[in-house]
Amino acid sequence: MAEGPPANLPPHIALEDFSVAKSCLSRFAFAALGVGMLAACDTGAEEEAQETVAAADESEAIDLTGTLLRDFAGERIPAVTVIDPDGARLDLRDVDGPVLMNLWATWCRPCVVEMPLLDELAADLEGEVRVLTVSADLKGAEVVQPFFDRYELPNLPRWMDSGNDLANAFDGGPLLPLTVLYDAEGREVWRITGAYDWASASAREEVREALSVEAGDAPDTNPSVS
Repeated sequence: MAEGPPANLPPHIALEDFSVAKSCLSRFAFAALGVGMLAACDTGAEEEAQETVAAADESEAIDLTGTLLRDFAGERIPAVTVIDPDGARLDLRDVDGPVLMNLWATWCRPCVVEMPLLDELAADLEGEVRVLTVSADLKGAEVVQPFFDRYELPNLPRWMDSGNDLANAFDGGPLLPLTVLYDAEGREVWRITGAYDWASASAREEVREALSVEAGDAPDTNPSVS
């Protein structure tokens, strides 16, 4: 994963069927997806994407090589309140401990491919970092609830930001997926734009190493992120 500005990628691609991602719950199956397609979705024109859903070509694959950026290191987690389908509310600044926050949407194919990988990561890193997935779907629970009802993602929360307050906090509309690591003080460590293989061992090393450095431990002289 190389640092630098995200590539100039085409707009979002809507997803008609989650079966491709669902069938790839193992990291080895997902590795086969890491050839040739866009790594991110544009958050604009969501309504149009949801109304003109197109079937994905079976030959298309998702590139799981997102871009790691440290340009915003030190910035506080946005003062945004998210909500779940049951009406529970969460002020992001009230969250204790390190947080790995993922901004996604049901219409963003790379986001959907990432979800099982993040679910696996959340289970493996339980007690070390809290994984928060926040949907940017304008239709909110109308589309998020059925998504979670249909697919087994027991380790991921169903937080939503249908008002796009969180997206606006990230420069008015970031490419999706966007994943940001925050330390225990709620300060950004790094962010990854585009889809990434969160089921990989390197992903766990990157999170753990970053948090250990923030905690004051000696940094690794051979960091895994290139």
